[in-house]
Amino acid sequence: MTDKLTKLQRRICMSHNKGKDTFPELFIRKLIYSLGYRYCLHRKDLPGCPDLVFPKRKKVIFINGCFWHRHTCKKGRSIPVNRKKFWQQKFKRTIERDKCNYKALKKLGWKILVVWECQTKKPEKLINKISKFLKQ
Repeated sequence: MTDKLTKLQRRICMSHNKGKDTFPELFIRKLIYSLGYRYCLHRKDLPGCPDLVFPKRKKVIFINGCFWHRHTCKKGRSIPVNRKKFWQQKFKRTIERDKCNYKALKKLGWKILVVWECQTKKPEKLINKISKFLKQ
């Protein structure tokens, strides 16, 4: 199946995919704030620029989109029909970059929690997971 959009239209469409302040990120930020925790956002001085940083606790939370970061859920297993090789390489680089960032953070003494986009569908489980992580 060919793309129904022109190259310019596709570029514009893809450029609108946000990296910050996405729905899952805003949802989790509100949830954590309501639990009484305070955090810093997107600290560029840390590897991978974590979404949420708890400096006193030396903990970070990454909020990953299932599609972009290749989660094992249904959304994370899908691959676009067009330019499969390009997408496979892009996903591979993203996974490798994430692993390097996590390793660097651990080496610096930070504890990491990765929250997936699909986990926002079950807030009760997410609250328990985040609370447990932050209380350790």
